[in-house]
Amino acid sequence: MAVLATGSGDLYYEVVDLTPPWLADPPTILFHHGVGTNADIWSDWLPILASDYRLVRFDLRGFGRSDRPTADNPWSLDGLVDDLLAVADASGSESFHLVGESVGGTVALYAAACRPERLTTVTALSCSHKGGAIGHVREWRGDIDRDGMEAWSRTMMERRFRPGAIPAEVHDWFHREQAAGSPDVILGLAEMLIGADLSPELPEIDLPVLLLAPAASPFVPPEIAADIQRLVPGAELMVFESARHGLACSHGRACAEALRDFLVQS
Repeated sequence: MAVLATGSGDLYYEVVDLTPPWLADPPTILFHHGVGTNADIWSDWLPILASDYRLVRFDLRGFGRSDRPTADNPWSLDGLVDDLLAVADASGSESFHLVGESVGGTVALYAAACRPERLTTVTALSCSHKGGAIGHVREWRGDIDRDGMEAWSRTMMERRFRPGAIPAEVHDWFHREQAAGSPDVILGLAEMLIGADLSPELPEIDLPVLLLAPAASPFVPPEIAADIQRLVPGAELMVFESARHGLACSHGRACAEALRDFLVQS
């Protein structure tokens, strides 16, 4: 584990490199999580990928072990891309496969459009290219102001996971992390997302792209992933029929296997 000092707060990251010593210059996968969680959401992915790839994961600014910005922090997709590239630089990752979930998936698609020279492939999960099309996000401010973070997180857990989709200890961990989040950070990111529309940029992406989509997310229905696939030349789409929005957590191993197969073929 390591801490990267930036001009607007520290970012926590870690590098997992279990590749064998005879594998010269192993490729890197960098993971970008979404709202309400931290880098540990990728825990089930690591065993599937660790023998062949260097794995870099970090806590998004404002979450987990990274510093929380002030309430007036100017959230932007450009700023989030700057953060992930700073982590890539600090971890010695000149080029890398980028994986993002939820807002991290939106950031990954934007990075593919604006900084393609740093990326090898992009995998985006449970995300939208049009923030205005994301369900329920506009309700968050009123819900948090009225009921607080604990109640907001309970509602989010129902929207992320079907009953029994994850073990009880994982459910408790996720809820605990989410409820401890900063309302200013969560609402700032939500407002940024609502104003985003990547439709003009997506047709310019010239990288292999894999879309992993939940069939039953209350936030991003499969039609959104299908529209992204239509706009991104050559993008591949896999839909998980039994998943809600928390696909990266509830189906971590299956998603990692899909990613591994995609990378072998790319």
